[in-house]
Amino acid sequence: MKNPIEETRKIIDEVMEAYPEKTKKDRAKHVKPNDPTGACGTCQVKSNVKSRPGVMTVRGCAFAGAKGVVWGPVKDQVSISHGPIGCGQYSWWSRRNYYNGQTGIDTFGTMHITTDFQEKDIVYGGDKSLTEALREVKEMFPLARGIGILSECPVGLIGDDIEAVSRKAAAELGIPVVPVRCEGFRGVSQSLGHHIANDTIRDHILGKGGKLEKTTPYDVNIIGDYNIGGDAWASRKILEEMGLRVVAQWTGDSSVNELAIANSAKLNLIHCYRSMNYICRHMEETYGMPWVEFNFFGPTKIEESIRGIASHFDARIMEKAEAVIAKYKPRMDEVIAEYRPKLEGRKVMLYVGGLRPRHTIGAYEDLGMEVIASGYEFGHNDDYKRTYPVMKEGAVIMDDATLYELEEFTRRLRPDMVGSGIKEKYSYHKMGVPFRQMHSWDYSGPYHGFDGFPVFARDMDMTVNSPVWDLIRRKKPGT
Repeated sequence: MKNPIEETRKIIDEVMEAYPEKTKKDRAKHVKPNDPTGACGTCQVKSNVKSRPGVMTVRGCAFAGAKGVVWGPVKDQVSISHGPIGCGQYSWWSRRNYYNGQTGIDTFGTMHITTDFQEKDIVYGGDKSLTEALREVKEMFPLARGIGILSECPVGLIGDDIEAVSRKAAAELGIPVVPVRCEGFRGVSQSLGHHIANDTIRDHILGKGGKLEKTTPYDVNIIGDYNIGGDAWASRKILEEMGLRVVAQWTGDSSVNELAIANSAKLNLIHCYRSMNYICRHMEETYGMPWVEFNFFGPTKIEESIRGIASHFDARIMEKAEAVIAKYKPRMDEVIAEYRPKLEGRKVMLYVGGLRPRHTIGAYEDLGMEVIASGYEFGHNDDYKRTYPVMKEGAVIMDDATLYELEEFTRRLRPDMVGSGIKEKYSYHKMGVPFRQMHSWDYSGPYHGFDGFPVFARDMDMTVNSPVWDLIRRKKPGT
């Protein structure tokens, strides 16, 4: 009988053969066959280290993590990209964080505000232009509840004192002005940007100024849900039907005030562990607020999470939780009955960021699909420890994979669909492999909750079973 781990190890060795000896030795530490039991001592993936020079990575930078992920969705703060125009322009359009409000009046999430660094700013410093920009922002957008200064690489290289500028501006303008030292060269990936952004919320906003007038025993925060395509709204709907009150959403469709009063809640519910576990740990240590992870992808995980969340409250909430599950089960069964026959047995390869490499597995399994490979762009060891038990034995686990590795594993494993990011999308189109952009749901969504699962199932069927793929020649292994 074949050993799945050894069979996968052979495939990995074949892919690594193309590298020079030193690179091969290094990259082999980051690609492993999965062992769900943890008994295999050589199956642990190395992670959260710098990408190898000369080997193309699809990671983002600290600026992307702070501005594009954590601070960008805070709707009533104006986030200034402090530096040359290019980085801010990229981060402006790269996410789909839905929000309520009137853009340019009381919400600013889809606006691109930049200090537009020029050569003179590099030579003489950008402090004066930054001060002018802060005043202009306050004058143009009087309903802004805060301003963030998100620094790009040149700011750190020339030593601009954005902290001093922000202190003076906050006193002058009468609103929080938050300096975020998220220069792109910091750390090994966008993950440090998440951490830096969490720390600036902690230091400048959380528990400062705002106060929840009336509390209840059922107050919760949604942490690490960025409302891609309306995800946080779908999650919030479930929690409110359970009888809970959502005090704050971090940070999709969130406000500065929500960030400030979040310490008044009773429980933090964290969706994206990687980007927001830092603030949850801080609130637990400082305010005694417990936190629990939840997963609202697919009915199996939704039901598990609803019951897990309800267990932190009284019998009333637990009873209402069961009523919510019973209410939506017939609809979920209908979706599975419609789409599972079309998707049963199809194989999926995932390579994404944040929580998606493991959280979406249950949703695929609800549709009869099998995830045969998965990996993180910027995962840490604790992400992989959470991933091993939910993957099949012998599945490929990848950390900071190169495009070469992704393509070669695709040719050898022959998945029926790949879910990854925008950088990989068009390479897979050229290969003729069904592809889904799983960072922003390929401009669809939501995918969370009972509202999202029918959309998820439809999109997976539309992706895998589209006749267009038969019109593109697919390369065979070794060609």
